[in-house]
Amino acid sequence: MPIFTRFFLLLFLFVSSASSVQASSESQPYPPEYWAIRSAINNAQLSPDGKYLALMTIPSRNGDPIIEVYETDNLQADPFRVDADPMEITSFYWAGNETIIFSLRQKVRERIDGFNEGVYESKIALLDLKKKKLKTFNERNPYIVDLLPSKPDKIIISFAEGGGDGPGSKVKGAFRPSAYWEFDLKTGSKKLLIRGKISLGGIDFDDQGNPWAARGYDIATSEYLWYYRAKDSADWQLIHRQHEDNFEEFSVVGKDPELQDHLLVLAHNGNDKIGLWSFDAKNNKFAELVYRRSDVDVYSVKRHSNTWTKPDLITAVVYYKDAFHSEYFDPEEGALEEQLKGIIPHAHTLRINSRSRDGSSMTIYNAGPRDPGTYFLLKGGVLTVVGTKQPLLASEQLADVEYINYKARDGKIIPGFITIPNSKPPYPLVVLPHGGPFVQEVVVFDEWSQMLANNGYLVFQPQYRGSLGYGLDFYQSAFMKGGQGGYKMQDDKDDGAQYLVDKGLVDPTRMAMFGWSYGGYAALVAAARTPQLYQCVIAGAAVSDPLMQINYYRFLMRGASKEEQLRMWDDSVSPLLEAGNVNVPMLLIHGDVDQRVPLAHADKYRKALDENKKTYKYVELKGADHFSSTLFFDHKLTLYSALIEFLSKDCFSASAG
Repeated sequence: MPIFTRFFLLLFLFVSSASSVQASSESQPYPPEYWAIRSAINNAQLSPDGKYLALMTIPSRNGDPIIEVYETDNLQADPFRVDADPMEITSFYWAGNETIIFSLRQKVRERIDGFNEGVYESKIALLDLKKKKLKTFNERNPYIVDLLPSKPDKIIISFAEGGGDGPGSKVKGAFRPSAYWEFDLKTGSKKLLIRGKISLGGIDFDDQGNPWAARGYDIATSEYLWYYRAKDSADWQLIHRQHEDNFEEFSVVGKDPELQDHLLVLAHNGNDKIGLWSFDAKNNKFAELVYRRSDVDVYSVKRHSNTWTKPDLITAVVYYKDAFHSEYFDPEEGALEEQLKGIIPHAHTLRINSRSRDGSSMTIYNAGPRDPGTYFLLKGGVLTVVGTKQPLLASEQLADVEYINYKARDGKIIPGFITIPNSKPPYPLVVLPHGGPFVQEVVVFDEWSQMLANNGYLVFQPQYRGSLGYGLDFYQSAFMKGGQGGYKMQDDKDDGAQYLVDKGLVDPTRMAMFGWSYGGYAALVAAARTPQLYQCVIAGAAVSDPLMQINYYRFLMRGASKEEQLRMWDDSVSPLLEAGNVNVPMLLIHGDVDQRVPLAHADKYRKALDENKKTYKYVELKGADHFSSTLFFDHKLTLYSALIEFLSKDCFSASAG
């Protein structure tokens, strides 16, 4: 079936099957089913010779992903299809002109084995297009390290070696030794390249499979270590040490294309904001500041769009504020991106996600507030829409996102994002704090905030103190001099809500907080605060007992990360102890195989609410882990339906629309 016909048929079949759902209109929000459907397409990539286009798609709302392969000269022809039943395809990569490598996972147990020990295990498989045959390899839980573009039919995989994390471990799991193997995709055989150790692991390879960078940990001195290996050398050179108590960033991101034996690193180097530096690996010193900003950290770098011919060439530095912004060192790459932004609708976060070896053809991915994610093919000067992740969602019914700054009660400037409904203020408000809490939230297309905005709610995503991306001081202010979970971190959320009220955007009598993980913790804290700002809270996968949570991994932490976590959780408000002070309606949601915030958190908290004669609603998602990749259609439908019903019926007396 032709690619375009198939996507329209997918949309028709889905709408027809949802017999209880009426069609959406401009005055009516989309039903929860529209938001719950998993991505219709996820990844579209060209073969190295540009002859084939492969994409991952889900043919039905409860189905597992399959791979479809098209000839780029005839996209209207029926594709070759392959699935991995009973395993689930999670990602794929072209390994040669007619070979595709897959990562697969399978649910192997019904219950979690413990904290951070989930119910899935993984394998890899190979599709040979000539033979039209899928071959699964026996390696258990391999990690694909490098596709080796200069060595057809070869990849590098690694396996963690040694026992698991536990009491008595000398170092956290990130430095558990790994062995690196060159894996032959035709024969299934593998050749040991290097066996890492705690003091020298985390190894990077060039396109020929030569190791050139590594990092490790010195148990004796409690220092992180970075190494460099020059071309044609067999010796590792120690280039940088940093004590584990140091909160500064230092990460090698590539080689400096301008200078021999110089590396490009992301580092603070004594400054508040992370910058991109050229580092002299021969003399173990910072050589030159390439790029740094005064407002936000450097987020990452970009490599050349042609990963087959220039796999390691860094072409731009990236920072994130209201959106992703790139400062290009390569004028041709920069000009190409600008040209694409000029012709792709609703261009926001755009990248060339694959390109033929000769550079003449490419696939482009765009996502943003009014684009859930769309793949395009550019071939022969013609731009073709391959497909969109959410074909049921029209761009005109999605919402714009604005980046704001406001002042917290202690004077600190807090950034945030607001997703604004297509109606007029004042709006009902949902405060949606991110999880983590020590992460950098990137708002591109946010399904939860868009779903809520489509139902008439203004959604506020505060980047409260402790959020990464805004400098060292902003990050450390969440846990230095005592933990601020439930205190100043909570004030930041409330002060942002009040700011929106003062601006006339929000109705102060219709405000709620909804969060997941740490965001769920924040919602539990909000439920017991006085004076009370909100009319209700929704807490998903919430940490209710900080002491129990930190005890899961207290023995694994060292140095800066230990101070970060222990100060934040040990000194922060415990929702479990505040259950008697809850003063608003509550909806609690938890997956029953959550490995990161185990179900015991919900069980203990509900028991405390019952003992204090507090009323609440509870939804348990059967078979759902902590992470979004484990939330399938039925999970999301249950979650979204419960969320919208609770907000409209239990939280606000008037309609939110």
